[in-house]
Amino acid sequence: MTELAPSSNASSGLRRFLWLLAPLLVLAIAIAWIAAADPLRSFNNGAPPVETITFERTVLNDGGIRVQIRAGGSEDMTVAQVQVDDAYWNFSMAPAGPLARGSTAWIDIPYPWVLGEAHRVKLVTNTGTTFEHEIAVAVPTPVATQGQLVQQAIVGAIVGILPVAIGLMFYPAMRNVGTSGMGFVLALTVGLLAFLLVDMTFEALELAAESAPLFQGPAMVILAALATFLILMGISRRGGRPEGLALAFYIAFGIGLHNFGEGLAIGAAFATGSAGLGTFLVLGFAIHNVTEGIGIAAPIVRQKPHLWAFVALTLVAGAPAVLGMWIGSLAYGTQWSALALGVGAGAILQVMVEVTAFFLRGSGRQRQSWLSPPVLSGFLTGVAFMYVTAAVIKV
Repeated sequence: MTELAPSSNASSGLRRFLWLLAPLLVLAIAIAWIAAADPLRSFNNGAPPVETITFERTVLNDGGIRVQIRAGGSEDMTVAQVQVDDAYWNFSMAPAGPLARGSTAWIDIPYPWVLGEAHRVKLVTNTGTTFEHEIAVAVPTPVATQGQLVQQAIVGAIVGILPVAIGLMFYPAMRNVGTSGMGFVLALTVGLLAFLLVDMTFEALELAAESAPLFQGPAMVILAALATFLILMGISRRGGRPEGLALAFYIAFGIGLHNFGEGLAIGAAFATGSAGLGTFLVLGFAIHNVTEGIGIAAPIVRQKPHLWAFVALTLVAGAPAVLGMWIGSLAYGTQWSALALGVGAGAILQVMVEVTAFFLRGSGRQRQSWLSPPVLSGFLTGVAFMYVTAAVIKV
């Protein structure tokens, strides 16, 4: 057999490199020519550039009103005037000057807002384009102090960690269920995950619609969910299909991402001063999340994990609620919340696939049909319980 000489291999590699480089050079030349020659200038009829402004955050304090905006126009834009309740007011902006596409700025308005009243802020650019933002109910924006962060951690533990721990406490009772009972429990898990998937997807799309257009919110959510699903599927199938404790941790991880999204929402409500977390609402969150612990325990009822495994499962599923509350109260952005929920939706979908596959394999037990009474009733019970308890916490 004839072997290729080293010089021949080098020549072949050089040719491949040149064929790769050629289209990139042509693309660079085309971009440079378009930027320099501006071939579309003949279509310019004098119309003003397209301008968009997204209001991302509002802060009310003793100094007045602060709003964070993000520019999304086709060209740099300048905020020339500010109105509050149809009256022009002095303002300061940081950073000052024109706003490039995608950049953010804080606008400070020394307006004496009235507690409990509605206010309307209007920005006027140098082209005369106006953008409005409504403050439905004016209340002081809470300041995230160390004491407040501790209180948020307590609330996060109540709505995230405690219910998951309570759900896992059903593990001893679940070990005594028979074949039909096991089918009911696994189907219950799929039912609650199905509700979480639908709920997270719609919530992510709602937040995406409120984000700046340049983030392409809906596409970002769908792509994040798809990428998360494929990545987790690839990881979970590297050593075969996950079962037992491994599957329980995947369920806990997916539920943890869901609780992180819930924490973001609660933290953002705290940051905007609209968090009315009364005892009834906190209890609603806690009851709503109890079934999550039951779902996590389902794949390990035929095993005897160590106590540390239950502690780890509880923290993986519940602790992200605390982290989400902290992040949401300190640095909230609709686009990042939508992205987090999209990632969570992808993780939930991956867990649904794995739990369903685990059920269909039967894991050495007698297999049951999805249409059998125990399985179908388990699935519907999971969906119904999550729906009813979610109605309590929707405000």
